[in-house]
Amino acid sequence: MSKPTASKTRTAFVCCECGAEHGKWQGQCGECGAWNTLTQIVLESAAASPAARRSSWAGKVDPPKVTPLKDVLHREDARTSTGIGEFDRVLGGGLVEGAVILIGGDPGIGKSTLLLQALASMAGRLPALYVTGEESLAQVAGRASRLGLPLDGLSALAETGVERILEQASQMQPKLLVADSVQTLWTESLTAAPGSVSQVRESAARLVRYAKETGTAIFLVGHVTKEGGIAGPRVLEHMVDAVLYFEGDSGSRFRVLRAFKNRFGAVNELGVFAMGDKGLREVPNPSAIFLSGSGRQPGSCVMVTREGTRPLMVEVQALVDASPLSNPRRVAVGLEQNRLAMLLAVLHRHGGIMVGDQDVFVNVVGGIRVQETAADLPVLLAVLSSLRDRPLADKTIAFGEVGLSGEIRRVPNGEERLKEAATHGFKRAIVPKANAPKAGAYKGMDVIAVERLADALEAAAE
Repeated sequence: MSKPTASKTRTAFVCCECGAEHGKWQGQCGECGAWNTLTQIVLESAAASPAARRSSWAGKVDPPKVTPLKDVLHREDARTSTGIGEFDRVLGGGLVEGAVILIGGDPGIGKSTLLLQALASMAGRLPALYVTGEESLAQVAGRASRLGLPLDGLSALAETGVERILEQASQMQPKLLVADSVQTLWTESLTAAPGSVSQVRESAARLVRYAKETGTAIFLVGHVTKEGGIAGPRVLEHMVDAVLYFEGDSGSRFRVLRAFKNRFGAVNELGVFAMGDKGLREVPNPSAIFLSGSGRQPGSCVMVTREGTRPLMVEVQALVDASPLSNPRRVAVGLEQNRLAMLLAVLHRHGGIMVGDQDVFVNVVGGIRVQETAADLPVLLAVLSSLRDRPLADKTIAFGEVGLSGEIRRVPNGEERLKEAATHGFKRAIVPKANAPKAGAYKGMDVIAVERLADALEAAAE
């Protein structure tokens, strides 16, 4: 009589940056080149049959077949409003059936609050299930009571085992599910500890599979690392349909929800919220908020940036001061620091303004992070204003990309930016020549089109 063969456990080493698997540990990932990012994971038993690993909530599934794309019937995704206008904007117009959205952000910034508000708003139309792995049901109910939310149709479950969560979901059949957070989930098929790379990846994969097979929209709350990225394997961001990040200064009541990936809408879309005693309140006109308190001060320049499909007016502030250090500091908050150093070099070479012995601090007011090159010209004008201790002309805005040869380059959607500035009562605009509108297009606004950095500096000094 032969002895039963013992099940062998299969292991692998997965890169936390790109998700590539390796058979053995090595110092550098062979796919993305990152160092010291390989983590050992325990895979399912090699003796486990495919039938044992097959999901049990969707029943019998027909085998896939190859279909010509011309024969595929395409239809617009039906969207359901979350009841929060700014949230709908970031999602691309509403929630799509079967979508999986990953939301990350610093602890206490408002991820759970926003999702609880959205679920309470949608629970009357869609059956919703809030799964918490970090708090008790009493804590969730207490938060909802403090926020004054209606709880009709909203159910909660305190559980971290994926199999039991899916079992309850298959019985309840919700159309909306929240898992708070994905780092606390674990599956019985793996022996690794909850929160490990293998557990996070496999737990998320099973939830994604459930969402696609049943049409349930799922929100995954993710922890962030000290660098600001989603904790866990990088492949987690590739598995989901949308990745949203909550941003904001801990000392400010304003919160910014930004879309970094969205298969159903515009990337880099922005939603602005204000935190109050009744939770997060949407800010439909953020330009008025970010410009409140801005006046005619040295070192200040108002710019029109574009976040997703929305033109947004923000104030760029600069402080230039004599440096006591041999290497003057270059500090940028809300902007890329390397680009600031490059712009200061262009200012010296093509503008004749030297700040090599000065400390330069640049800040975007309101906690907004500007990632487009249209901020180049406003940054240099703010630096020049602070250096000369002379404010720009009243009601002046600027935008434009500055090239290394000193040219002012065109930026996209220039007319929409000028229209937004005219709506808020600005009378003067310094823009690239390629973005100049037709004469008289904006009554009451003097649009100064510049082609070189020297022209822009001369226009700012008037």
